[in-house]
Amino acid sequence: MAIELSEQEIIRRKKLEELIQLGVNPYPAELYEINVNTQEIHENFPKDNTLYQDISFAGRIMSQRIMGAVAFYELQDAYGKIQIYAKRDELCPDEDKTMYNSVFKKLDIGDIIGVKGFVFTTQMGETSIHVKEFTLLSKSLRPLPIVKEKDGTVYDAFQDPEQRYRQRYLDLIVNPHVRDTFVKRTQLTNSMRNFLNEKGYLEVETPILQPLYGGAAARPFKTHHNTLDMTLFLRIANELYLKKLIVGGYDGVYEFSKDFRNEGMSRFHNPEFTQMELYVAYKDYFWMMDLVEEMVERVALDLHGKTEIQVGDNLVDFKRPWKRYTMYEAIEHFTGTDISNMSEEEMAAFARSVGVEVDATMGKGKLIDEIFGETCEAKLIQPTFIYDYPIETSPLTKKHRSVPGLTERFEAVCNGKEICNAYSELNDPIDQRKRFEDQLELGKRGDDESMVLDEDFLRALEFGMPPTAGLGIGIDRLSMIMTNSPSIQDVLFFPQMRPIKKAEASTDEEFKAAGVPEAWIPALRKLNIQTIDSLKEANPNKLLNDLGGMRKKLKMDVPAVQLEEIKNWIQ
Repeated sequence: MAIELSEQEIIRRKKLEELIQLGVNPYPAELYEINVNTQEIHENFPKDNTLYQDISFAGRIMSQRIMGAVAFYELQDAYGKIQIYAKRDELCPDEDKTMYNSVFKKLDIGDIIGVKGFVFTTQMGETSIHVKEFTLLSKSLRPLPIVKEKDGTVYDAFQDPEQRYRQRYLDLIVNPHVRDTFVKRTQLTNSMRNFLNEKGYLEVETPILQPLYGGAAARPFKTHHNTLDMTLFLRIANELYLKKLIVGGYDGVYEFSKDFRNEGMSRFHNPEFTQMELYVAYKDYFWMMDLVEEMVERVALDLHGKTEIQVGDNLVDFKRPWKRYTMYEAIEHFTGTDISNMSEEEMAAFARSVGVEVDATMGKGKLIDEIFGETCEAKLIQPTFIYDYPIETSPLTKKHRSVPGLTERFEAVCNGKEICNAYSELNDPIDQRKRFEDQLELGKRGDDESMVLDEDFLRALEFGMPPTAGLGIGIDRLSMIMTNSPSIQDVLFFPQMRPIKKAEASTDEEFKAAGVPEAWIPALRKLNIQTIDSLKEANPNKLLNDLGGMRKKLKMDVPAVQLEEIKNWIQ
């Protein structure tokens, strides 16, 4: 398949050929020794200008100023940017100036080079590297988006979310603050891992491909195992496997897991997501609330050195203790109505009155959950525990020790969104079988997120599982909050995206029907105007200038096009 190249891409490929002809390997295999980074230089050199007098450094060219026999480039490594300064006669002390004139000067923004030399301060007071020797390490064949900055104001920033998420590698190059977000995400998981390891809990791994999906209410992704000739599911949770390990005798186990739920996508949902699940024997949900407070407060301190964090327009404080409401208390607090003694019909009527869409598949528990979601969740900005959930929506949770119809379950809500889910785990195998059977009935009523009955898990419970507290924390959601990111796509390196639909090019006949003379159609296509729709979206004045330039480049033997003609095409 032929690759359509832009003018810049053609120029860069020609430069690549010229480099090879000069004997320069544009992609060398040898190790390039690096003994310093930008962060070290900027932190230490201003304090002691005798440092870094023999350095080897590498980075990507982000800007250029070439002034004849001298050149200033800006290089970027993983830690920041630094200016480099090179003189032709130092890089090429002999008569032959080819390495400066035909190689160094013709490097492009985006090329990766290694330099050796020493650090100094320019007359303008800028810490820079004086280059004595350079090596081309990787030739860039595509131009970077040019981000212009003047007087502290950024112009032409690479901000289109669609492009940023599809080309994350480009986003990371030109938007260094994005790299900081993902560093913080790793620090977050490290903080949680250290916290749990200090408690003596064991990090484990459980299967991603499962013969039965379970541990949550969600639709699964389905696949097929060819050798075993059987249907498998990508896990929606790892809960049931982890509880089998508690049955097996471990006191506490946890896993950072990739889970997959075949559901809608939004700023807060991605079908592939990360969560940390923890199960600890001989504990209950009140104990787990205390642990969650302690762990998340620790994360905030490890990442920010304080418990108060700006999240959008809100200042969220993770300092313990957090506010606690039962689900019924929260609904009464925000609506003024006590629904705890309502029948299913009364609850459905109340749900409709507060804006919940009600259908025949919704039992009493689902109605309570939807009412809470509609009337309470978005109003919970400071971290808050909501506990004592209805039994119908909590099929893996112990019945409440004192209130019929409820379970010992809580969720932590922060900035209007759930960040964790936890239970006193159900360890009664008779009750658990009945709950699974109830879920099967919901499935028959049309609930495609109801759970399936897992005989192997029930068998494990019949051998005896100690009283256990379980927890699942959404790492993506927590990362959004801890990095002040408005969308889940901002904390995923490579979020799932819809395929790009390529518009089919309009025919020459269609362009002619729009009034475009045949001679000008190739010029429009060279400007990447391939459809009548893109022609109609064009700015007439800009198109006039662009076509004037293309007329010269293509050496077109036709009169220059007039602005009125272009306006007629567009209209």
